[in-house]
Amino acid sequence: MSDALISLRGVAKTFGGLKAVTDCSFDVRQGSITGLIGPNGAGKTTVFNMIAGFLRPTSGQILFDGDDITRLSPERRFHRGIVRTFQIPHVFHRMTVLENLMLVPPAQSGENLIAAWTRWGTIRDEEHEVRRRADDVLNALNLAHVRDELAGRISGGQRKLLELGRTMMTPARVVLLDEPGAGVNPTLMEEIVGIIQKLNRERGYTFCIIEHDMDLIAKLCDPIVVMAEGTVLTEGPVDDVRRNETVLEAYLGTAGVAEMKAEARP
Repeated sequence: MSDALISLRGVAKTFGGLKAVTDCSFDVRQGSITGLIGPNGAGKTTVFNMIAGFLRPTSGQILFDGDDITRLSPERRFHRGIVRTFQIPHVFHRMTVLENLMLVPPAQSGENLIAAWTRWGTIRDEEHEVRRRADDVLNALNLAHVRDELAGRISGGQRKLLELGRTMMTPARVVLLDEPGAGVNPTLMEEIVGIIQKLNRERGYTFCIIEHDMDLIAKLCDPIVVMAEGTVLTEGPVDDVRRNETVLEAYLGTAGVAEMKAEARP
């Protein structure tokens, strides 16, 4: 696809004798919110970790905006705009919510010991700007009221929002979201859905989302990529995927599909 931001070409990953991913190929279109679904053990998280650079493919190729990034480190991918979040948000529990955001922007002058002694004016100005951006993010996420709370004391749902906020502090182009709906109450989930849509629409973020909640996938994602047994089973719009018998069999088994059809008969 000419508008593909991420392309996987025949990607495979083995761990010893275990084939976690086999000949996996799909595209994430620029500007899309692409869903990645499949039964437990389908290889979804392994694929995410290979895209982000935390795992190196055993074979195959990963392209980002047309460039081969198969061997790039996670840090270099981050600087190119690939940001990965986790099913369990990785926050710094003993830092405040504000500090968690201020820590994110790369290449801050204050990280250099010599600059800390010789360029304190520049560092002060940078810190003021980073703090301003962090406050803007907290306001956008409705987290301003927990600004000075330790991140370890806020709710699981608020940590999910904080994780999204951390992506907003980066030069992100594509965000890999791992189960944003896990453990989140319905009201807060609606808020997270709205924020993802807003980031996609207003900031141009491309999203690829792992999620088991099909209602959430249906609200957010087009297209959907379905994985099973380490490879792509099918992909397309949510309605086509929901009607696909091969997909149903991957989730329910042949007997389960037959039972479902029998129950649906008048």
